[in-house]
Amino acid sequence: MGRTLMTSEQTPVSIPAAPKVGMVSLGCPKALVDSERILTRLRADGYQMSADYDGADVVLVNTCGFLDSAKEESLAAIGEAIAENGRVIVTGCMGNEAELIRARFPDVLAVTGAHQYEDVVDAVHAAAPPGLGPYVDLIPQSAPGDVKLTPRHYSYLKISEGCNHACTFCIIPQLRGKLASRRIDAVLREAEKLVAAGTRELLVISQDTSAYGVDVGHEERLWKGHPVRTHMTDLARELGGLRTPDGQVPWVRLHYVYPYPHVEAVIPLMAEGLLTPYLDIPFQHASPSVLRAMKRPANEAKVLERLRSWREICPDLAIRSSFVVGFPGETEDDFRYLLDWLEEAQLDRVGAFRFEPVAGAVANDLPGAVPEEVKEERYARLMEKTEAISRARLEAKVGRTLRVIIDEVGEPDEEGDIGATGRSQADAPEIDGAVYLRDVPATLAPGDFVDVVVEDADAHDLYGVIAGS
Repeated sequence: MGRTLMTSEQTPVSIPAAPKVGMVSLGCPKALVDSERILTRLRADGYQMSADYDGADVVLVNTCGFLDSAKEESLAAIGEAIAENGRVIVTGCMGNEAELIRARFPDVLAVTGAHQYEDVVDAVHAAAPPGLGPYVDLIPQSAPGDVKLTPRHYSYLKISEGCNHACTFCIIPQLRGKLASRRIDAVLREAEKLVAAGTRELLVISQDTSAYGVDVGHEERLWKGHPVRTHMTDLARELGGLRTPDGQVPWVRLHYVYPYPHVEAVIPLMAEGLLTPYLDIPFQHASPSVLRAMKRPANEAKVLERLRSWREICPDLAIRSSFVVGFPGETEDDFRYLLDWLEEAQLDRVGAFRFEPVAGAVANDLPGAVPEEVKEERYARLMEKTEAISRARLEAKVGRTLRVIIDEVGEPDEEGDIGATGRSQADAPEIDGAVYLRDVPATLAPGDFVDVVVEDADAHDLYGVIAGS
């Protein structure tokens, strides 16, 4: 329904209802941040958000193009949006394959590439003009400010775009370009605003967090009256100084950290409780020959020694990683080397995927393709190994009291008992395990920090009760 604005001459001016935008966001947390930025800008321009196809004047599909399977999922999402709505704009990592998209779906209104925010907004303006909404609503923001696709209590903080590495299985540099670091004062300002608005956990993301600032020579900027370098260690130190409105230290979780020597400088901040004792390190493999074929950075580093050193400084440090099985040329000896390495590394959380050729990736032309049945068999063995390690590490936490952030509070059961789901500092949202609580008070809310006595564990999750209950 439209509205009527009375001018100074009392002449009625008809103002149409604000157009509505639907969003389908696929892929990694970095793409999720892109979606949040796009929607934030559109809300500032007077658009409303639609939760379904029927109510949308235009639908945005933020695609993922990392693997062929992800591309197929993206194409399927585009096809569904075309069928259900018909007015579709495509953006994201598959935007560089506009010809393919238009050949399959000639009716798409526009195709833009990854993090081309202005182009996406311009395309929405052309498809569904914003009208006079901004003149009435100014900036129609919902508290705490920006449009968020994540719960209010945690937020992703993107510090850079792109990547300078040339890993043979990856086409991220083709999709997102070379490393482009954000100004550190802008990153810190965003973090400060997020925490002031209710964020209790910041998840720092990029393609290579350890390389932050390399492209700008680690330039200095003034922040709060003192110089800070555009460098991961300076960023971590400043983020460790943030406080929530009630004076608590928010969790700051570092993702996509390559194990370069300077990473050791952030471990004492974790030991002091200023940073979450958690590192997401994309090892991908352990066999030297496979790492060379992958052209992985820092593949000559004495990683196991570093892990031991870091855990000596911060015993509660949790490390997660992901690995590729069945990479071209991977032998049984290479795979056994990886299993032995995992046994020694004792990583807390591990994800894995079978090698999949990606159009444009150098690895596609490497000799020694691994048969699919061998990939499956190795994948199963890897998951069996990492599950056993995870189970043992979690069972060792039974009886301990851990700090937990609450994600969800359930409804009372027939006896009036209420359960809740949270995460320990060793658990990032969506990708790691959970902590399941029993008999929580009705006043508990998402975003609350509580101390939990761990009563039980399985291969992935913990179970407990709030201390003192």
